[in-house]
Amino acid sequence: MSFFDILSSLKLPSITDLSFREVEKTLAKESLNERDLFVLLSKEAEPYLENMAQRAHRETLKHFGRTMRIYTPLYISDYCDNACLYCGFNRNNNFPRRRLSWEEVEDEGKAIAKKGFQDLLVLTGESRSQSPVSYIAEACKILHPYFPALSVEIYPLSRGEYELLHRFGVNGLTIYQETYDPHLYDTLHPVGPKRNFRFRLEAPERGGEAKLRWINIGVLLGLGDWRKDIFILGLHARYLMERFPHCDVGVGVPRLRPYFGTPAFQPQPVTDRNLVQIICALRLFLPRLNISLTTREKPDLRNNLIPLGITRISAGSVTSVGGHRREDPPPGVPQFDVADHRSLDELVRIIRAKQYEPVTHDWLDDAL
Repeated sequence: MSFFDILSSLKLPSITDLSFREVEKTLAKESLNERDLFVLLSKEAEPYLENMAQRAHRETLKHFGRTMRIYTPLYISDYCDNACLYCGFNRNNNFPRRRLSWEEVEDEGKAIAKKGFQDLLVLTGESRSQSPVSYIAEACKILHPYFPALSVEIYPLSRGEYELLHRFGVNGLTIYQETYDPHLYDTLHPVGPKRNFRFRLEAPERGGEAKLRWINIGVLLGLGDWRKDIFILGLHARYLMERFPHCDVGVGVPRLRPYFGTPAFQPQPVTDRNLVQIICALRLFLPRLNISLTTREKPDLRNNLIPLGITRISAGSVTSVGGHRREDPPPGVPQFDVADHRSLDELVRIIRAKQYEPVTHDWLDDAL
């Protein structure tokens, strides 16, 4: 049974009988079930945020120690066939599109590796015609000698295509469902292949079947009801952890950021406290779950979130094509605005000041 089948028959728990007492009972339990996750994401749990944070900190130390994995993204193409209402790469946005040449891919890889990164996330817009799998595979083949940990965040592929990328050095996959609400999903994706909700939802399963070692999923906070989306995200992550025990499963919790183009919908607010509640609830529900935090968040908030359950964090991010090998801003339009512009060295100093150990690509390897 795929997660699509599970989602199709899923009924959300009732909130009519939630009480503060139930929150207290949940926090006293050793292991949590679906209902407990729902309770910890509720409004009734907000007064217990400090208790949740303390336990989340203890659980993270128990299962991950004081390590913090660091990665950086590399956009190799911004062509896109979709018209997503929340993205600067929307195909209706008028700006010069480009993709990196093989020489540029290698130059970017060398520049990133020289800064000390060993964990690289390769991204493209979603266009099979302009960024075909063959192009992505060749780019990864070029980059693989520089990065022991190499993952992709691209359009959803078939199992065979993920197997092809795996042969070219890719060992990880990041793909966000954006929202698990099918009706809202249709509204936000009016045109393009991304409209296929099920094909995208089942992409992590095809990645697991292709023997990828790292699978990272998530929703874009601000698009819909975050409590419902995060509840289903937790169930999705648990499903993948149980079905693919060979995989290191993680989630991302990105919040909507300003982007090029005219906003076409009213974002749903997700406050800093909401984000803390999300991270803590997921950590308590799935103690061994990896949780990533990107440069969408401001430096001070990212610093404060490190002890609460985060295990993987980005640095030196550029969200337009290329841009790592030059000091001036790269040409083109970013997918979204970055809020934290700190370099790898700056972030490493902060992590060590908090008595954590920065790790460049895998918890088994030596730190920086």
